Amino acid sequence: MRTGTRLALASALALATAMGPATAQDVPREDTVIFDIDRTIRDPGNFNWFTPGVKRLHGAHQAMWEPLFILNYETGDLEPWLATGADSNDDFSEWTISIREGVEWSDGEAFNADDVVFSVELAMGNEDLTSREAATVRAQVASVTKVDDLTVTFALTAPNPRFVVENFGNRIFGSFLVMPEHLWTGQEAASFAFNPPIGTGPYTFNSAATNRAIWDRNDDWWGAKTGFMDLPAPQRLIWLESGGEENRAQLLASNQMDAGQTVTLGTFEAMRFQNPNIISWKADLPYAWSDPCARQIEFNTTIEPWGSANMRKAVEAIIDRNQIVNVAYEGTTEASRSMFVQYGAMAPFIDAVVDAGYGFTPEGDVAAGQAMIEGEGWAMGSGGFFEKDGQTLSANITVNSASTELTRAVDIIIEQLIRAGIDARAVPVENSVFWGTALPLGEYELAYTWLSCGSVNEPWATMGRYTNESIVPIGERAPGFNNTGRWDTDATAAYTDAVAKLQGLAPGDSAAPALVVDAYQHYFAEVPFIPIVQASKLLPFNTTYWTGWPTEENNYNHPAHWWGHTHQIIHNLEKAN
Repeated sequence: MRTGTRLALASALALATAMGPATAQDVPREDTVIFDIDRTIRDPGNFNWFTPGVKRLHGAHQAMWEPLFILNYETGDLEPWLATGADSNDDFSEWTISIREGVEWSDGEAFNADDVVFSVELAMGNEDLTSREAATVRAQVASVTKVDDLTVTFALTAPNPRFVVENFGNRIFGSFLVMPEHLWTGQEAASFAFNPPIGTGPYTFNSAATNRAIWDRNDDWWGAKTGFMDLPAPQRLIWLESGGEENRAQLLASNQMDAGQTVTLGTFEAMRFQNPNIISWKADLPYAWSDPCARQIEFNTTIEPWGSANMRKAVEAIIDRNQIVNVAYEGTTEASRSMFVQYGAMAPFIDAVVDAGYGFTPEGDVAAGQAMIEGEGWAMGSGGFFEKDGQTLSANITVNSASTELTRAVDIIIEQLIRAGIDARAVPVENSVFWGTALPLGEYELAYTWLSCGSVNEPWATMGRYTNESIVPIGERAPGFNNTGRWDTDATAAYTDAVAKLQGLAPGDSAAPALVVDAYQHYFAEVPFIPIVQASKLLPFNTTYWTGWPTEENNYNHPAHWWGHTHQIIHNLEKAN
């Protein structure tokens, strides 16, 4: 038997096992959408999202728990869902959120301000609730008050024009999720499993195991009854652990899966050859969607010669981003033009810095880089490397060994630097070392990272990570992985002052692009980190049974179907003809 046939049979068996002997016949395949999950579901009977763990991305926050708002990455708009709007006072220290009328939990109880206040106060008063969203609310909210059944007011610990999008807008992955007061009252918040769970979404929980979760449509969903939105077309949703790229490819190619996790270019092209109904975000190369965390080289500016802005700029000039894109990423990504992720909502800021002359080019200019190195007193030695005062110019690049993508990119960068006269080497470290000590403690010389990650609809989240307010001595943990390279010059101070003006602006303020340019000039003059490429997520979708998947042409929002905005994807799906 051929390998492909064996894999297809194994995949079919895995799917049948996941669905179970009874449920497999309950709902026809053509009425079922099957999503890929790339990890085992730990503790599948636990739905307490307040504590860390895999408790929501196997369908809970995509189909059952609905958000108050959903951030649109393409437009930058904060689109209402369970809420209808949000307003602040003049200095953004108080916010009022209006709740949509007619929302119900799936057991028929009304969803209202009591649920919102209860959930927020639960997070505020319990340090044992350690999820990122719970901790953020605890840090930002001084008090929360019910005004009436459909209105809640938040008093903040400090003014924050981004409070709503940061906490309730699905800005990155998910948002703070409101739980039903009538079921959580009296429970031990940190240990309550909340099983069976309920939500306000159009799907209710059927069953789960370590390799799958099944959700069935609630035809009595509040949204259809109130006219907010039609019932979604799929009758059943399944989240299935595919078991790796090879199995994932067979499931998709044989129409046993509809939405996959990321795959390599070769796998994607092989799938599409087998099944022409396989599509991706882009119709042609690079095919992939860009993850929010673009890739970059970080410099430890406390280690010479990388304390010199000219030496850092020399490395930037030498690097050929096109070669990294074409070789390391096989054409499935794009060269970065700025420190920002290249989304539609970020285009005004990227265009502003590029138009001001602060954009990065995809091609390298080795001669220009070498001239800058020579200007710092280095001379090319007989061994092909620059030398100065008896020392060879070297560059040790720390990289997370757990990621083939990252190590491949670093290999190309090292080749480029060596050819230009820098004795470069990779320093691969384990994931726990990379994130646990190397980056936060400044125990690196150069590092291949994505530490400017943050801005998806406005510039402050990224730019605020490199101010002098985050500088701590080497050996102390950089707060939030901010400014791990300890960039600390007069330019940093000027940059920090300019970025502070951005911090007080609400997303969408027309003054922001000019302020970005004002701050960006100080960064660009010293490049404490070098943007390299966008992060590639080649996500395959199968249109055999379902159409309406998010694409660059059908860009109602982005395609990361493990995020909380997946409600929009599900509501956009239509049966294929």
